Amino acid sequence: MKREETEVLIVGLGPVGAALGVYLGRMGVSAIAIERDAEVYPLPRAAHLDHETMRLLHLAGGAEAVARASQPLSSYEFRNAAGELLLGFKPTGDLAPTGWPYSSMFHQPTLEHALRARLAEMSTVSTRLCHALKTYEVAGEGIVAQVESGDGVYEIAARFIVGCDGGNSTVRRKAGIALDDMGFDEPWLVVDTVLKNGVTRLSTIGFQHCDPARPVTSMPMAPGRHRFEIMLRPGEKPEDVVSDEAISAMIAPYADASALDIERRAVYRFHAVIAKTWRAGPVILAGDAAHQMPPFLGQGLCSGTRDAANLAFKIEAVLRGRTKDCLLDSYQAEREPHVRMITEMAVAMGRVVCTQDAEAARQRDEQMLAAPEASRMSPLLSLDGIRSGILESGGAIAPDPGFDGGRLDDAAGYAALLIVRAEDDASRAFAGAGGFVARLDALPDRAGHLAAAFGDRPAILIRPDRYVFGAGEAAALTGAWAAYLATGKVPVPAAAA
Repeated sequence: MKREETEVLIVGLGPVGAALGVYLGRMGVSAIAIERDAEVYPLPRAAHLDHETMRLLHLAGGAEAVARASQPLSSYEFRNAAGELLLGFKPTGDLAPTGWPYSSMFHQPTLEHALRARLAEMSTVSTRLCHALKTYEVAGEGIVAQVESGDGVYEIAARFIVGCDGGNSTVRRKAGIALDDMGFDEPWLVVDTVLKNGVTRLSTIGFQHCDPARPVTSMPMAPGRHRFEIMLRPGEKPEDVVSDEAISAMIAPYADASALDIERRAVYRFHAVIAKTWRAGPVILAGDAAHQMPPFLGQGLCSGTRDAANLAFKIEAVLRGRTKDCLLDSYQAEREPHVRMITEMAVAMGRVVCTQDAEAARQRDEQMLAAPEASRMSPLLSLDGIRSGILESGGAIAPDPGFDGGRLDDAAGYAALLIVRAEDDASRAFAGAGGFVARLDALPDRAGHLAAAFGDRPAILIRPDRYVFGAGEAAALTGAWAAYLATGKVPVPAAAA
């Protein structure tokens, strides 16, 4: 049987797999990315990206195309059957400190085409469409996979296999990795529509209509598109709700169906599960293969993109012999608490929306409406950063203060950044080892976000996934970063030891 060798085999070429491939390619890692389908799925699936994810997708070459075909939400509101505000979230400004909109409603096929175009520019990464993973076996420190193509079955030997192959992941199932079920499983009809007559939007607000008679989500998508998500009632079957007539009746309180063309209709089960293990030796999971959450926070694809950004630089460090596999132990340790927190929040919001018992809904409304209306509308949720893999002064997303007429991220790329008040031996050594170094006074920082993160400290170090690793003396920061890359653990400061 024909055999090929590579460093990383990526299974699944959705946005998470494509972004991972670009990150690896930017570092010179050899990878083969396989995808069973011939083309990008042409219909929208994920709908929302937050500013942190847009920044990470910018590093993978996808954000500009998305920005041209997206629109921000002016607010996100949960309202009861009478139209009263139960709770809501509203951005505090046009742009976040990262330089991207806090919230973008986008068109997923546009993103996927952009990411694949960037991936095609990576000389060390090969993309294989219409190639499906049949099975794989762990062999020594790596794996040998059997892949089926139109020309038959062949083998790929790789140091790592990364399953970015969705909720029904073949990679996960073959590894025997179980899922932690968080107890949320509800059937919903998803209806994607195209607006007629050149209309670009029905609303700039995303609504959760918490009507116990029929919970409905009404969400603007990319310009010219709108999504409705409609909860099935007990006893309803998919065939009961997918006809044009049924859909028109269900969305009638919120939109005129005659002004819409239905692009997609499908019944899904919204559920919350997290893989108990994200890495088993050379087998790694990312995105929906590792975790799935209800859509009420719009964080599914955001979470998968964070996985890719967290993982790629660690894989490269192992492959280049700068560390052992212990660095990869930090992947799940860093990402799972964040994913679990977001999933728990999404489940809590889903329980508000999915209430179909009239008396329970009345009690819910009474409790939530007891608070003053002004207090029911909050800024967009802050999704706390990582809790490990950082020094005590780190863990937040770093701002992008700009650089040389553009973004700092454009200059730095997918690499660790050290920003200093004054260059010294430590910063020069960091740059010599492949890090990016900039002086604080060379950065515009017009809004002062970076200065606020600095405080009175002499340097700040930012991880490739754009979390702040820490702030302090450059030599101490770079030493701690080297220790983290070598061991997967951050040294305890002497004062705390």
